[in-house]
Order: sequence, then structure tokens, then C-alpha cells
Amino acid sequence: MSRRINMVLLTLVLLIVVIGCAKRGSITGGPKDETPPVFIKAFPPNFSTNFDKNEIRIYFDEYIKLKDPQKQIIVSPPMDPKPTITPLGGASKFIKIKFLDTLLANTTYSINFGESVVDNNEGNPNSFFRYVFSTGDFLDSLSIKGTIADAIQKKPDSYVTVALYEVDEDYSDSLVYQTVPRYITNTLDSLDFSLHNLKEGKFKLIALKDASNNYLYEPKSDKIGFYEEIITLPEDTAKVFDLKIFKEILDFKALKPKQTSKNEFIFPYEGARDSMKIKLYSDTPDDFDTRVFPDKEKDTLHYWFRPFFETDTLRFEITNSKTYRDTLITRFKDQYKDSLIVSSSIRSTLPLNKDFVFSANTPLDSINEKLISLTDKDTLEIPFSIDLDVSKNEARLNFEKTESNVYSLRFLPEAIKDYIGNVNDTINISFSTKKLADYGTIFLTLQNVETYPVLVQITNEKEEVVIEKVVNTPETLVFDHLNPNKYYIRVVFDSNGNGKWDTGNFLKGLQPEEIRYFAEPIDVRANWEIKQTFILN
Repeated sequence: MSRRINMVLLTLVLLIVVIGCAKRGSITGGPKDETPPVFIKAFPPNFSTNFDKNEIRIYFDEYIKLKDPQKQIIVSPPMDPKPTITPLGGASKFIKIKFLDTLLANTTYSINFGESVVDNNEGNPNSFFRYVFSTGDFLDSLSIKGTIADAIQKKPDSYVTVALYEVDEDYSDSLVYQTVPRYITNTLDSLDFSLHNLKEGKFKLIALKDASNNYLYEPKSDKIGFYEEIITLPEDTAKVFDLKIFKEILDFKALKPKQTSKNEFIFPYEGARDSMKIKLYSDTPDDFDTRVFPDKEKDTLHYWFRPFFETDTLRFEITNSKTYRDTLITRFKDQYKDSLIVSSSIRSTLPLNKDFVFSANTPLDSINEKLISLTDKDTLEIPFSIDLDVSKNEARLNFEKTESNVYSLRFLPEAIKDYIGNVNDTINISFSTKKLADYGTIFLTLQNVETYPVLVQITNEKEEVVIEKVVNTPETLVFDHLNPNKYYIRVVFDSNGNGKWDTGNFLKGLQPEEIRYFAEPIDVRANWEIKQTFILN
């Protein structure tokens, strides 16, 4: 019996030992791989001269993939067609580059991989790997560097193309629209840029937020920045070039009008609407009349007319400023007549420092105040008046607001009449005001302002302007009735004194007006007053 017990105990001891050994020797995944792939060799070798091949192979010490190659990999000078670069979608121990374009003679080429070369397992990047070769006897070795900023946004876009155009007897500024540059690089997600392996000579330095990724400037979709002077290499290699990108205002162009209802055409346009006028040259009735006003959001004019008449086509002449004139012809047919719909941008809460404004989808023509009532939360009648602005197609309700109140605005039938004879049914609108203590205030003092006027703008976190003031003399600025939130302060140096920020123009050599941001956001809280000084260094 005791022998049997001893055998059981021995078996248990051996089992515990085996389990203990198994725990100590268990297989784990090991430490995470944080080592990027290492370049081993290339055929032809990196930094080759007298290059005459049509294919390159670049080898690494492990399997690699190419991440975002369309964005990350930059070939300079650009090629058309672009070379094919593999692997795409798979893994390999080498990169193969196949040239489909004839290489330029006596030219140094640079293939910048950015952070596209990553290992297959963990995605560790071999950052900013470059393959360089020359079709001539030597490698160009000059370089420049600089920074990119946005003319109006606090942070610039990522993946901005920076280009050098060779300034020779064939150069003109218009080349940026039709010719790829001599040298290019990309900022990736950085604010800095550098261009390497440049030759001696004179160059124009350009930055493009290149939406089409074709290295051509397309003003409709691209932002541009430029260095005013011609760069001379090697003399300017020690400089740091700071470029600001901006969106140009397009040259004015009237686009084809479209009939949207029985009595309305819309006239879209590009560029700045200076003194745009629409004149109808087709035959019209003797009592023909028009009403024109701008769209609140789009670059469009609303063209309304009365009475309706029958014809197949209409011929319009569009003028703008003193130089633009164009004739547009469009088809014309009978359509449904629009009904009157009244709306307001005030949803539920009316700020104490703003008026209640309402508009309509059709042109407002007359308002009968006798058929309108305004009462507060105690159902007391509130005196008011209404100003109608037909040029903006909106009406402003003027009354003495009080804090923490609720108002009911009622339009009886036929209180509003529009341009084409529609009238309203009964309309009831309710809105309220907050307590004064629900808002915050910023008292702002500017220092070191060298020239006036300046525009001081308070923006939200989306960089949308909440309120702005034109400042002509040193003074303390008061920004009140601010909802609790984080705000940014920016100062626009209004060099031409037109009361707005002006963007730049590449062909005219105009840089955008300068903007300075206060470094930190201002945290406005309810019933708080913040005193802030902005020193403009």
C-alpha cells in the first residue's frame, strides 16, 4: 500500500516538474520588430555616372512594400511617361524601376522615395531613401532648403510640390501652366523642403499644392507660392527660402446661364464679380422688368424677370469691370412657377448683438408690417420695424432685445408678397435670447503696429471668421457676446486699405497680404472678461 502511495507521489512530482519546464520554455512572439529595412546594393550602383540603362534594381535586407508610392515617390527631373516602379500591392526584397521615357543627356536624376519603403511585417519605414544617378560624367551636387506656410491658414497643406524652373532664353512665367519643372521635391507631411543634386544656373522657385499631381499649375484647383527673385546657384545655396502658398482669384468669366424655374435664370461665374451686369437683347414685352441679386453661398447671380413670355432662345450680354464683355445664348421654355418659402439663418437662439434676418427663395417685393406681430414670453406686444433690402433679397427685423427672453414672430396671410405675385400663408417663428452672463468678452490691445489700417479677426477652430473689426488707430478692441469656446486671433495687414484680405497673383508678382496669428487659442468662458495683448513682432 505504501509502495503504491509512493508511486503516486512520484508521478505527481514528475508532472509538476514537466509543467514547470513547459512554462519556462514556452514559445512567444518575441520583441516587436522596430528596425527599418536596410539598403544593401543597387544595379547600377547608387550615385552612378554615365548612366545608360533603362532599368534599376534596389535591394534590401528583408521583404519590403511600397506605401503610398503615388504620393511619396518623386522623380526629379520629372519624366513623361513616368517610370514604372514595383512592387505594387505585394512584397519583394528589391525595387524595380523601369524607364519608359528617354533620359536627358548630361543630367543628374534623383529618385526620392520619401517614407514609401517599409518592411513587410511591421511597416517600419526607411525614411527618405534616395537613388541618384547622372547621364553625364559627374553628379550635380548643389542644394537649397526652405519652409512652406499657408498665406491664410495656420497650418499649410501636406504634400506640397516644390519646383525649380530653369531660367534661360526660353523661360517665361507662363511655363508653370504648360511645362513640367526642371527639379521637384515634396514636403510630405512636413513644413520643410530641400532640393538636392542641383546644377549651377538661374532658377525660379515655385510651390504648388498640386491637386492633379501633374506638376502643372491649374488655378481652378491648385494653390501656388513663389519666391519673388530669381535664384542663382551656387551663390544662393546658403539661403533659407520661405514660401507662402495661396489660392488665386481666377480671371473673371461668365459661365452658361441656366433656367431654373418659370421666372428665373441663374448666372454662375468664375473670378471676382466687380460690377457684373446682365443685359437681355432678345425681344421682350413692353412691361418687362428684372430683379438681380447674388447667391449667399455660390458664385452665382439670380436673375428674375416678369412677365413670362414665349420664345425659343434668349441672348444675354454680360459685362464686368471695364474690360470684360461676352454674349451668351440659352434656351427658354415654360416651367413650373416657384412658390414662396421664407427662411432665416437664425435657428433658435438670436445673439443679443445681432438682428433677426429672414429671406426667401423668390425675390421679396413688399412687406406689410400691419399683418405681422412680435410678442415676448409674457405675450407682450413688442414694437418693431422691418427694413427690406432687395439688392440682397433679405429683410431685417429691428426691435429692442432683452436677455433671457423668448419671442414669437407671426406673419398673417399676405404679409409678404414676392416679385412674381406669390403671398405667404400663416408663418410662426419662435426664437430666444440668452442671458448676458452666458457670453464672454475679449479686450484686445495691439502693440508694434507699424502701419494702419489692419483687420483684426476672431476665428473659431475651423478658422471661420466669427467677428472682425477694421482698426485705423491705436485702441483697445472689445469683442463681446462671444459664446464659450476656443477662439483664434489673427491680424491682416490691409496694405491697400480695401477692408478685406487680398490674395496674391503669380503672373503679376503679387504676394498675398500678410497675416499674423496670435500663438495660442483664447479660451473664452461664460461671464468672463479676458484682457489680451498681441505684440506684432
